[in-house]
Order: sequence, then structure tokens, then C-alpha cells
Amino acid sequence: MAGVIADAKLQALINRLQAQSQAQEAETGGFFAERARKMELSWDGFDEASHRYLADKLVALEPDKAEFCHLMCRALRATRVVEVGTSHGVSTLYLADAVRANGGGVVIATEYEPAKAAIARANFAEAGLERFIDLREGDLRETLKVIEGPVDFVLMDIWVEMARPAIELIGPRLRPGAVIVADNTVSVAKGYGAFFDYVRDPANGLTSMTLPFAGGLELVVKG
Repeated sequence: MAGVIADAKLQALINRLQAQSQAQEAETGGFFAERARKMELSWDGFDEASHRYLADKLVALEPDKAEFCHLMCRALRATRVVEVGTSHGVSTLYLADAVRANGGGVVIATEYEPAKAAIARANFAEAGLERFIDLREGDLRETLKVIEGPVDFVLMDIWVEMARPAIELIGPRLRPGAVIVADNTVSVAKGYGAFFDYVRDPANGLTSMTLPFAGGLELVVKG
């Protein structure tokens, strides 16, 4: 079955990056399983050892989730997208391709690690999508303070302790009908507690449901 990406060159790049990410999964899973066994791991937030380990890992959004986000952007006719957690830019490529297909716009992408940001920029250039991406490097509590114009779609794929600061900055900029997709809301549900406190507060005008993707994928809609 054909995927959502019509650009063969882009799909080849995505396939290569997804293969690299998947090749790292067993090692990454082993690392966290061992830390959990030693009771060194808390889903309330990653410690320095976890951040250090993941500093060079792709941790790419799975292809089925990324394709779902692409289709959501197409359905919304999204022209202003925010991605919280870019890494090497795999999911960003899906989002930027959707924005391009919608006639243009911008994906405001965020990445804390300078090395990852540099790799992401190289991937954007290789894909020919850099003109649709505004990659903001640094702490998202600073980089997302200014978001010009209403936001149509948000992908939240970040370490859980940063989900609440991110939604507090983005939430007021969501247009009616905007959609947020947050990854792994079942597998790391405890860490998402503060995020869900915001989402479930009636004052913020949001409604959500958990979709049955691996690890849980939360679909949040602005009323």
C-alpha cells in the first residue's frame, strides 16, 4: 500500500532515517530496562544520565504515527504547525511535506541539543524542505515564547517533563478546531500528569481521547 509521501526522494530519505532509528531501539530499550531494574528511572522526568544517553539518538516518531500526523495536517489544511521535539527531524519532514502540499506555510520546530539541530538542518536541506521549517534551537520555554499567528496543528514528542511548559505556551495560540497529537501518553502516562491537568481544565477549551497506537497517542482538539 502506498504511503502518504508522494515525493520519492523524500520517502527514500525518511526510510533511511527510520531504519537508523529502529536500529537504535533495542539498545535504547535495554538501557532504560536496566535503569528501571535498578530503580534509577522515574517517568516524572529524565535525569541527567538519561538525557546524556539520548543526546545523539534519533528516537524518531514511528512511521504509522508520522503518517497519521501528515494526514491530519492535510485534513486541517494546516499552514502553521508547531513540533515540540525535533531530534534529527524525521517527523518534521512529514509535517513540512504536508504544509508544502497545502500550498505553503511553516513548521515551527524545536530542538534543545545543538548536535541534533545541526543534523536536522542537513536533513531538511537534503529534502529540499528547509524553506517550510523554522527550527528554533534551545530551551523551548524561550524558543516558543513568540508564535506568530494562529496554530493549526501541534505534534508533542518531547521528554514528558517539558510537555506542560510547551502546552502552556502553545495553547493560547491554537485556533478553533486545531489539533494536538501527543506521543506515548499511555506508556509514560505518569509523566504526562501535568500536561493532562492543562488539557482537562475546562477553561482551556480542549477535548481529548487516546488513540490505540503503540504506547498511546493522544488526540486533543481545541473547541
